[in-house]
Amino acid sequence: MAKISINLATGSFQKEEIIVGIDLGTTNSLVAFINPDKNPQVINDSGKGVLVPSVVYFNNQNEAVVGNEAKEFLTTDPSNTIFSVKRLLGRSYKDVADHAATFSYKIIDDDTDALVKIQAGNRFYTPIELSAEILKELKARAEHALKTPVNRAVITVPAYFNDSQRQATRDAGKLAGLDVMRIVNEPTAASLAYGIGLDPSQQKTIAVYDLGGGTFDVSILQIQNGIFEVLATNGNTYLGGDDFDRAILEYWIAQNKLEVTALAQNNVLMQTLRLQAEAAKKALSSQNLYNEKVGEIWCTLDRQTFEQLIAAKVEETITACKNALKDADLSANDIDEVILVGGSTRTPYVKQAVEHFFGKKPQDNINPDEVVALGAAIQADVLAGNRSDILLLDVTPLSLGIETMGGLMDVIIARNSKVPTKAGRQYTTSVDGQVNMKISVYQGERDLVKENRKLAEFDLKGIPAMPAGLPKVDINFLLNADGILTVQAIELRSGVKQEIEITPSYGLSDDTVEKMLLDSIEHAQSDVQQRMLIEARSEGEQLQYTAERFIEKHAEHLTEAEIAETKTHIEALKTALGSQDKDTILKKADELNEFTRPFAERVMDAAISTAMKGKKIE
Repeated sequence: MAKISINLATGSFQKEEIIVGIDLGTTNSLVAFINPDKNPQVINDSGKGVLVPSVVYFNNQNEAVVGNEAKEFLTTDPSNTIFSVKRLLGRSYKDVADHAATFSYKIIDDDTDALVKIQAGNRFYTPIELSAEILKELKARAEHALKTPVNRAVITVPAYFNDSQRQATRDAGKLAGLDVMRIVNEPTAASLAYGIGLDPSQQKTIAVYDLGGGTFDVSILQIQNGIFEVLATNGNTYLGGDDFDRAILEYWIAQNKLEVTALAQNNVLMQTLRLQAEAAKKALSSQNLYNEKVGEIWCTLDRQTFEQLIAAKVEETITACKNALKDADLSANDIDEVILVGGSTRTPYVKQAVEHFFGKKPQDNINPDEVVALGAAIQADVLAGNRSDILLLDVTPLSLGIETMGGLMDVIIARNSKVPTKAGRQYTTSVDGQVNMKISVYQGERDLVKENRKLAEFDLKGIPAMPAGLPKVDINFLLNADGILTVQAIELRSGVKQEIEITPSYGLSDDTVEKMLLDSIEHAQSDVQQRMLIEARSEGEQLQYTAERFIEKHAEHLTEAEIAETKTHIEALKTALGSQDKDTILKKADELNEFTRPFAERVMDAAISTAMKGKKIE
């Protein structure tokens, strides 16, 4: 297939293009490329440093500031400064509710399974939009340093990221104006950076221990003939260096006998202490005592106490290593190499624990902050056709998915997924008593199904009549090595089932596939913005429907004033739904939600509560 590049800024075609590798991290992000000497190299643009803090600040004009400059606002304007957004990618509020208090910015709780939204100023942002701001900064830095347009990238994700999180990462890339050539598992990228797997005759079993700012995962990989296979992965998406910082912070609060409630309401002081805790953690990697003062608060800590504070968290990571080995049916002795990834592995206590468990000294001679981005650059070089010493498994050329509310394409098997593969998602009904569900299967890269190619359509009939949100319909895509797709739908409560076999590539020439990919790049930004508007409308319409039904069913439990005010909010939402502004829609939906919550909780039984939970159940 011919490789064609488009300069998004000018719309012109160019012959050659650098494909960069990007590590989109919880705490820091960075970008790497293959230099003229054929070696992977991280980009340090204009001396700003290699690491771009994954922090986004929005000023009064809703303009985004990213990276080091944004980090300064963590203590001066914490409610408009977003950090650790990777923890929110592809998640609903329900997923993060237990941790919402640890963020200094407002995460919107709309009591649904929809993806979370973050409020900054008078606007609402999805984690996809925020991640896109970080990727735009990386893209700009790469273009400035390399003096050439950068439109294509390989982006890494944790091995445990689910389909929703991977798709969110891909969408963020699109919104930033990047054609995401491939989503690569971070442990695979780290292995490549160490040169493991570059020799096709090499056969190794390795463990990648990745302790970052917000997440921990351990992956057991088998590498043979240049093919990387993840045998097992384990970890905790809410365990990382941030938790070390929090342990220090809680220790200082106890030592200084600070009032927790008052501190929680003082965002500026809380952030100042959190950053001081981070500084203490880093300092104790090379010294035995940390002693600073914030106002009248003493921030004193010695290394031995620090190690006691984090011992339980580190032990959790070792337990995850045990579980991963068990899942892979291996012992520690079967592991040939252990690789350390993530800035938190610099802590001597962590290194000692890993070495003690695996019985061998882990590899850490490549900067643990940079190793994943360097590996992503090597993978990008493979995709650019510049090296043939790594074998890539066959992949599906275009994304496969189904139509959801609002005519959106919900991708189930992403482009470049290795085949054979199986993926699925769970859906539910949006209308009470719905007994049939139409399933339309599409192929393509655009966010609207009308821009993609329809492959098939069938009805799942005989769903038992239940309130909206109660049926659970599993839709599974099975793609075999020949590219034959089988789509299966099953309603879990009743066992009603239907399946159809499709040949997805039939009738599509290489030129057609290439054109669909190029169209997806050209329309990336407008597509994602349109998707977000449609999703906001679908969410608003669902809320309007539910609120109107609620008033009908429970008028006797409400005062006339409550009913009148609710109707006013519903009318405001209806008006907003006719606009082209997703933030206005989300604002009016949030106001309706906030107003009705107190008396809704008063009268809602379990069935109605479930019926309000959006259109998707994960």
